[in-house]
Amino acid sequence: MSFEKVFGKEAVSQGMTLKGRWKVILTGPDGQVKDYREGDNVVCTNGKEFLASFLASAAAAASTFTCKYVAIGTDATAEAAANTALGTETARHTGTVSYVSNQVYRVTATFATGVGTGTIVEYGLLSSSSGGTLLSRDTEAAIAKGANDTLTAVVNLTIS
Repeated sequence: MSFEKVFGKEAVSQGMTLKGRWKVILTGPDGQVKDYREGDNVVCTNGKEFLASFLASAAAAASTFTCKYVAIGTDATAEAAANTALGTETARHTGTVSYVSNQVYRVTATFATGVGTGTIVEYGLLSSSSGGTLLSRDTEAAIAKGANDTLTAVVNLTIS
């Protein structure tokens, strides 16, 4: 018997969409904003699988959700749903996780002075401090992060 026959046509046509939005802020040693980027990202296929797996484990009271690691990198290759890692990762940090409201999951990570320096163009949200599942990836116009700069990356994932 088909899913549609069991749950009805309406249940089949109502889907869930996961979308993300990145915000990246570069500040100098004086705390002043030097550069800023904001843009939408691609939610990767394996990230969707990871989320589905988490939802299943949460339902079984065995939650192991760890998608709180933010990575930055220098590969400007366009993001794609099939991505499993950043192209050229330069740094990764454990982010601070929060629930904003209206189905928004937020992770914020700050890359301090001397960390992740270079021409930063890609951002990723992953499930582990090394390796792991890439939930989302974004590429934006280059930000030149110098040794004395601080970069704060914020990803908002909206489940709708």
